[in-house]
Amino acid sequence: MSVRHKATTIRVSVETRDRISRLARKEGRTMTEVLNEAITDYEQKQFWATVNEQIARTQREDPEAWADYLREREQVLGPPSRTTKIAPEWEGLITFPEEDA
Repeated sequence: MSVRHKATTIRVSVETRDRISRLARKEGRTMTEVLNEAITDYEQKQFWATVNEQIARTQREDPEAWADYLREREQVLGPPSRTTKIAPEWEGLITFPEEDA
């Protein structure tokens, strides 16, 4: 038994519709699946941009709180590794102040 989701129509340019259609056909997926994945990726990109903005604001506006965070982080995680940066799946999603130096 398949589950049917409610559907609606949105206006997009013909060019955009054709691009989505090409991607869907190439991958053997529906246009909705392609759009859903693109939206999820965009939401994740926005989330990490917000995290990076918050980190930068804390560093700029409250350096003492940032130093407290770094000390607490080191107590929990131990000193930073000299051989491994961060988990590969996090690469490019977040930057740490040590990388900006």
